[in-house]
Amino acid sequence: MASPRLLPASLTGRLLAATVALLAAACLLIAVAATLIMRSYLMDRLDRDVVRSLDRGPIVFIGQPPGTTDLQSEGSTPRPPQGSRDGSLAAVITSTGYARGTQFTTSGELRVLTATELTALARAEIDRTPRTFDVPGLGSYRVAAGRTSNGNIQIQGVPTADVDATIRTLLWWEIGLGLAGVGAAAVAGRIIVRRQLRPLREVAATAERVTRLDLASGEVGHTDRVAEDLTDPTTEVGQVGGALNRLLGHVEDALVARHESEQQVRQFLADASHELRTPLATIRGYAELSRRIPADENAAGELAGVLGKVDVESARMTRLVEDMLLLARLDAGRELEPARLVDLSRLVTEAVHDAAVVDPHRTWEVELPVDPVAVEGDEHQLHQLVTNLLGNASRHTPAGTCVTTSLEPAASEIRLVVADDGPDGIDAALLPTIFDRFVRGDPASRTRSSGGAGLGTSLVRAIAHAHGGNATVTSSPGDTRFLVTLPVAPSPPGRTDRAGTR
Repeated sequence: MASPRLLPASLTGRLLAATVALLAAACLLIAVAATLIMRSYLMDRLDRDVVRSLDRGPIVFIGQPPGTTDLQSEGSTPRPPQGSRDGSLAAVITSTGYARGTQFTTSGELRVLTATELTALARAEIDRTPRTFDVPGLGSYRVAAGRTSNGNIQIQGVPTADVDATIRTLLWWEIGLGLAGVGAAAVAGRIIVRRQLRPLREVAATAERVTRLDLASGEVGHTDRVAEDLTDPTTEVGQVGGALNRLLGHVEDALVARHESEQQVRQFLADASHELRTPLATIRGYAELSRRIPADENAAGELAGVLGKVDVESARMTRLVEDMLLLARLDAGRELEPARLVDLSRLVTEAVHDAAVVDPHRTWEVELPVDPVAVEGDEHQLHQLVTNLLGNASRHTPAGTCVTTSLEPAASEIRLVVADDGPDGIDAALLPTIFDRFVRGDPASRTRSSGGAGLGTSLVRAIAHAHGGNATVTSSPGDTRFLVTLPVAPSPPGRTDRAGTR
């Protein structure tokens, strides 16, 4: 069973409860302080009256001749000084223990103190310092006592009833005004808090609308955003609104990237199916043709040609599948083979030499620095990267084109550049997607005249990323440059012979 809530669940209720509680505590502290200060002030006034009564001299006795200052006669009665408060009392106690006293009543008459009242005063330890004393039957008094010249003790007392009544009245006023103030503050505070939190509710409404969108699949359009006036970074609500907008922007970018990835996967499957269908259809056709060739010695040459064509197509299909498998492994973030120090200078030299042997119709040049250039990575994949760039230049440039491969070491990276002076360059519309899969410069290349499947540049960028680098391209008629950047290895290998090839 859930425990009951001590505070409201909503932020508005919590802020209102906290504000009202603080206001009530402040009112209580002010009331207590004001009450204590007022009581202390009124008590000081009573004390001054008591002390002044003692300082006026001996008590006057009613019924005694002028100048008599003792209790020589039974009819003598001490009288409070002139101007004393209503209810004030005066008493005299002789050294022999005889005591007499009177009290001013509210009607201005004198009332003789009873034996019980006098006994209580006589037994009290009273001195010139005023003290609060409860006189039986009379109530609370501030009393003080002093000794006269003839050895008698005279006592003066002032009632505290007026002070107590004033303090009670003050307390009732404080309670009433405090409750009224807290109630008014609760009503006004609710209005103010709800108005101040209205922007936060609008931010929550925006988030709620976004949650109703179908984001599971398909293309996602522009999602709602928090209004600009609710994203002021100098306010708390503005910080929440700005953070929500940034979050929605990241989510939207992620959804767009996911949709693009889905489209790429669909396109990849379509292109891969097409690429694989061509050699499979060729293999199937030649297999059917081989079954129609009569089994005799005269048909042996024709059969060998058919089997050779099947072998070529199957090899081409194998290369395509291997390239797609490598791309899938790199996309999945699988680690490379254990990194080794690769002499990039030697690798480039060998790759350019091989390209010159395979394609003597173009001019192949290599430009390397004097010191060896090395990187850490997978030598086989780096060799494939360079070979793909050189093969791309061979397939898409006319005979007589000069292809220059150069290495440019820098402080933190190595720049591998493969440039050619082909007159056509790369179409500007193709540059943004040149590193995508199954992208070809010539749509007619599906006829296999160029021999490419459109995966070469995709592998170049994927291998560069796997080694912590990047691949870019710039192109204009007469100058096309593929640039691959790779991080520098900690230490190069020994010096290698790197003669240029032409």
